[in-house]
Amino acid sequence: MRIISGKYKGRRINAPKNLPVRPTTDMSKESLFNILNHRIDFVGLKVLDLFSGTGNLSYEFGSRGAATITAVDADMGCIKFIKKTAGEFDLNISAVKNDVAKFLKGHKASYDIIVADPPYAMEQKLFEEMVTLVFENELLNEDGIMIIEHSKYTKLEHMMHYSFHKKYGGSIFTFFEFDNGEGDAVGIVEDGDTEED
Repeated sequence: MRIISGKYKGRRINAPKNLPVRPTTDMSKESLFNILNHRIDFVGLKVLDLFSGTGNLSYEFGSRGAATITAVDADMGCIKFIKKTAGEFDLNISAVKNDVAKFLKGHKASYDIIVADPPYAMEQKLFEEMVTLVFENELLNEDGIMIIEHSKYTKLEHMMHYSFHKKYGGSIFTFFEFDNGEGDAVGIVEDGDTEED
C-alpha cells in the first residue's frame, strides 16, 4: 500500500501477508480522499478508524495532518503492525485491540471523522448496529462525517443520517452526516462521478 498525499506522500508500507485483512485499494482510497478534500481540512482532525486492519486509512489521515487517530481492530497482529508503523512514521495513532461493537458501546470520546472498513461478508444487521451505536452514543461531532466501505450487497440508504454513497467497482463508500434525517437520501453517486452539493 502507498501513502497518497501529505507529509509521507509516495511512501510504501508493506504489511505482513498473514494478516486477516482486505485492504482498501490505492485507487479507491485516492477517490475517497478526493471527496474529503472538498469537504474538510485534515489538519487537526480527530479520527476513529474502525476495523482498521493494516492501518491503511489511518496512515493516510496522519500524513495529511490529523492530530489524533484511534485505530480499532480485533486482530492482535494488525494492532502490533499499526503500532510499529505509527512509530516509524511518528504518527499519533492509538491502536486498540477490541471488538468494534464492544468498543463503540463503551467509548466516550467524539470524533470529526469515523471510517469503517468491515469484512464485506459481515451481516447487514451488524453494519446497522455500528451506525446506530455511533450516533446514539454521540461519537461523531456535530459537523463530522462517518464513512463505511462495503460491498454492493449491503444496503445502508435507509439508515438515519445517510447522506450519499459512491461506487468503485465492487466497493461502495457510504457517507453519514448529522445534517440528514432518517433515510434522507441526498445523493447516489456512481463510478467516477462526484457529488453535487
